[in-house]
Amino acid sequence: MDLGLNGKSAIVCGASRGMGRATAEMLAAEGVALTLFARNPERLETAGAEIGRRFGVPVAVVAGDVTIAADRARLVAACPAPDILITNADGMPPGDFRAWSRDDWISALDAMMLAPIDLMKATVDGMMGRGFGRIVNIVSRSVKSPQAEMGLSNGARSGLVGFVAGLSRQTIARGVTINNVLPGIVATDAQKHHVDKLSAMTGRSFDAIWAERAAQNPAGRYGDAAEIGATIAFLCSAHAGFITGQSLLVDGGQYPGTY
Repeated sequence: MDLGLNGKSAIVCGASRGMGRATAEMLAAEGVALTLFARNPERLETAGAEIGRRFGVPVAVVAGDVTIAADRARLVAACPAPDILITNADGMPPGDFRAWSRDDWISALDAMMLAPIDLMKATVDGMMGRGFGRIVNIVSRSVKSPQAEMGLSNGARSGLVGFVAGLSRQTIARGVTINNVLPGIVATDAQKHHVDKLSAMTGRSFDAIWAERAAQNPAGRYGDAAEIGATIAFLCSAHAGFITGQSLLVDGGQYPGTY
């Protein structure tokens, strides 16, 4: 399927690895010019060079921290008129809510709610003025199926989804859709770090927890980052203009509800 994106431009956050990089690759395969953003400069430069070489599209990179306003400003300055915005940030480590301070909560909100909203604020009006835009937030299944140890992420990401529910109905008539993708267990570095933390909390081995999580999924496996990237690429496509304000689970069927 031709997604109708050739010649478009995209900002992709968290693009040096995992689901962010997979999304960047899927968009590059459709002829999208990329501005990639991540914290690790060396890994980001490598990702940008490899994607540009493989797909033959323009790729710019901006290293920075999405929670820092000046870094977000540099990112938008590097791509001031994107057609596509992909927001993406690491979740917070698991723990017990009794141990979390106000600063912990503010850090979670900054990364997973306030920074994505600020990037939308910087780009959505231009998208509407041009008559086309796609915003996709990489969130988490935790907003539909919360995990007790992930309270910081449950709360902050749910705030982002609630905000999108309102904004997305204001933009679609002018060609701009805003959606969320809710990945389940995906075999990324972030997932491995999460299981490492669970291992430390419980005293169980990494291998036992890793295998158990795969066995608990109806698919019997972890998802692949490319599967998330492909889903996002479709939501960015010319064919997805009637989809907005949605939170799409990509979790191997693990969420048990009908709706």
